[in-house]
Amino acid sequence: MSKGLDAMQNDMADPDIRRFVDAINAAYAEHGAPEGASMAARRAVAERVRKPWREGGPIMAERREIDMGGVRLRLHRPVADVKLPVMLYIHGGGWTLFSIDTHDRLMREYAARAGIAVLGIDYSLSPESKFPVALEECAAALDWIAAQADALNLDAGRVLIGGDSAGANLSAATCLLQRQRGRPLPIAMLLNYGAFAPEHTPSYARFGAGDYSLEADEMDIFWANYIDTPDQLADPLVAPLRADLSGMPPSFLAIADCDILADCNDAFASKLEAAGVPTRAVTYRGATHSFLEAASIAPLAGRALDEQAAWIRDIVGA
Repeated sequence: MSKGLDAMQNDMADPDIRRFVDAINAAYAEHGAPEGASMAARRAVAERVRKPWREGGPIMAERREIDMGGVRLRLHRPVADVKLPVMLYIHGGGWTLFSIDTHDRLMREYAARAGIAVLGIDYSLSPESKFPVALEECAAALDWIAAQADALNLDAGRVLIGGDSAGANLSAATCLLQRQRGRPLPIAMLLNYGAFAPEHTPSYARFGAGDYSLEADEMDIFWANYIDTPDQLADPLVAPLRADLSGMPPSFLAIADCDILADCNDAFASKLEAAGVPTRAVTYRGATHSFLEAASIAPLAGRALDEQAAWIRDIVGA
């Protein structure tokens, strides 16, 4: 059955975002690791492909590299000598790829636009480190912020958490784990095109063939990499859409219109709202998965970042 005109128009990526996706695909075609390449080789290719998109952008007053018991952290401060709110930012990449290097510009964009410090975490990647290793590291980072806030001139009472894709999953799951343990929760969650459950939905069929950044088969592999056994997919700490979301922090969801995860994000936003969580969910028409990384060329990405930054400033009282 053919789609109606409105549906066809909704499936069209923003032209600047399309340039970003095409450039990423071309870079993978040029630098792609051969079939059967090691995970280290695949990660090196991913870092190389993302390199042009992490460069440029805001200049920070301070960038500090930190070792948290063998886990690498990076702190960005847009201004010096001021006690700042801080957001723990958790990068995407299917729990398998990417790093605080690939997402360095995105973290600096948040720091500059919202006037906050941003702390990125290089959590352990799967399949070498499966659930719950990365989750435990993210929870440990929240506890570390609370312990080190004064020394780093950060406001321990104004801590946010955020991430994209698998990082949005880990952000929500970290809050669930902290709630389970009776630990303080961040004051807000920033969730960008998150992977909140593994089920295929209609948006998988519409956007999963390879023209919109994230493929359906690729996402299935990421889920398989993250877990030890399929029964773990029923665990709310793996798939937060299955969780009781009452008491979760106020949330901003940036939903990419042309993304296999669009339905999942809509469902997560609805479940947050039904649980009484103050929720702002914005669907960015023409956006694909990972579109925020295109801030250097795409006004749509810049608008989304500005809207999120304004929401953050409201949350922290800046």
